[in-house]
Amino acid sequence: MNTSVKDAARLLSVSEKTIYRWIKQEVMPVYRVHEQYRFNRSELLEWATSRRMGIAAEAFLEPDTDDSPLPTLIESLESGGVVYRLDGTSRHEVLTKLVDELRLPEEVDRDYLLKVLKAREKLASTGIGDGIAIPHPRNPVLLHVTKPSVTLAFLENPVDFHALDKKPVHTLFCMISPTLRAHLHLLSKLSFALRDPGFRAAIDNQGSRDEIFSALRKLNETLLG
Repeated sequence: MNTSVKDAARLLSVSEKTIYRWIKQEVMPVYRVHEQYRFNRSELLEWATSRRMGIAAEAFLEPDTDDSPLPTLIESLESGGVVYRLDGTSRHEVLTKLVDELRLPEEVDRDYLLKVLKAREKLASTGIGDGIAIPHPRNPVLLHVTKPSVTLAFLENPVDFHALDKKPVHTLFCMISPTLRAHLHLLSKLSFALRDPGFRAAIDNQGSRDEIFSALRKLNETLLG
């Protein structure tokens, strides 16, 4: 919690006035410490990345002990899988059902993961708008997983996730990453992919696994490299 308003403005390439406006609007994760505003760096960066904001290059220069290649969205989605007709009538019920469906190593405590996901939603909704939410742990490294995964889940019925646009959520992308670096990378790739008409159509139409991966591979070949 050592990132100040000045630091946040520099990392997000905006003015301090803009930061204070977002704080007043209650749209960004912030804490009040000794009468001053402070930010958790990882929360701030994932919040900005999910909203496709410009982020200063220095934001990604913090030390990372993981020298392995960054994961691709396709590999992570293949690892996490696709879930159809996920039941639940509330955010709490949907997250509970989602955790049951996740492909996780046996040593991962699912009850703990559920608590972490709920805590993240209390901090700020992971609903990014247009019926999509990206639930994930508040701190990507909490679960000590070694392999990143993205699980796509289509809900049986739309659920209120308290998204900024007030629209109910019908699709979840649950991200589990071993490092902040991998988390931000995947979040950036997913945000980019959701702007592609082909991939977005496959998601909005709740297409088959083949249709979803075909659209993503086509996007990967032409744009993501």
